[in-house]
Amino acid sequence: MRRPTVSAPRGRLLHPIRLAQNQPPERFYLGGPQIAGFRGMASIARREPEDWIASTTSLFGEVSLGLTRLADGRLLAERIAADPVGWLGAAHVARWGADPALLVKLLDAGQRLPVHAHPSVAFSREHLGVVHGKTEAWIMLAGATAYLGFSRDVEERELADWVRTQDVGPMLGAMNTLPLAAGESVLVPAGLPHAIGVGAFLVELQEPTDQSILLEWRDFAIDGATAGHLGLGFETALAAIDRRAWSSDAIAGLRGGGPGAMARFFPAAADPFFRAERYLVTDSVALDTGYAVLVVVSGTGDIVSDDGTRTRIRGGETVLVPHAAGACSIEGVLEVVRCRPPDPAIGVER
Repeated sequence: MRRPTVSAPRGRLLHPIRLAQNQPPERFYLGGPQIAGFRGMASIARREPEDWIASTTSLFGEVSLGLTRLADGRLLAERIAADPVGWLGAAHVARWGADPALLVKLLDAGQRLPVHAHPSVAFSREHLGVVHGKTEAWIMLAGATAYLGFSRDVEERELADWVRTQDVGPMLGAMNTLPLAAGESVLVPAGLPHAIGVGAFLVELQEPTDQSILLEWRDFAIDGATAGHLGLGFETALAAIDRRAWSSDAIAGLRGGGPGAMARFFPAAADPFFRAERYLVTDSVALDTGYAVLVVVSGTGDIVSDDGTRTRIRGGETVLVPHAAGACSIEGVLEVVRCRPPDPAIGVER
């Protein structure tokens, strides 16, 4: 539902904020060391494969687990709700209120993830009573093989039998494989069955939900027969799965990115859900005004706010840039991934 136009209040300038690591409780798959190494921290955890960055999203079925808490002890969601225009901008608030409409993660696959998929906006609204689905996209920091979509049409009964009997071999054999190198990216539309191979380390952008439908759970630390269908039962949940054949050309069309000091990561089909750019900074780069999550891949430098305030940044850090920080610049020698919500002019209506 479109909201009325909102005017920006007069108030203090909000500055970029360096964010601490935000790992939810243990997940059902292995991972974590690559996140710890990236952040320059020691870790012996085996099942902490996700770092939820600037999260106003909780884990499925939970109230607060997964939410980002800032250094002053307050939840980011509370801070945004108290000043949505300052954090998100008037155009964003007019469209989506105090909802950032974005979740960013670091993800470390210590084993191949199970085949799974996520519901669309329409399915989530009808069956789960929430306004977001879970289209997502990956920016690879370490390469791996991706499994994306079926290479042939899969009948409804065939898919249900694979899931019921956990016949993983034929399921994987019917999927497209896509090798992804560090620096490459791919869009994963809602409904598309997918998995990522062992060793992957990536930045994930997604709609802000924790909704997964498991097609595979054999050999993973989860009771998928109970927890794999979002409480809907598999007969209903599997209706969200895209069983169509995806050609190699169609899968290739999900790739994005390109050469240059500044490059978009995703194809235009991602724009209604989120946006991301790579900045290879050798001196100074100007950023237009807007709420963003920065992942500093490497290097050292500063983010300079509209009022001249400098925030020192280095590789392995994540930074939240509020809309009210103004037209910032990045100075130094760095590689930065800038993650942004959808453009309010074209974003999917929730």
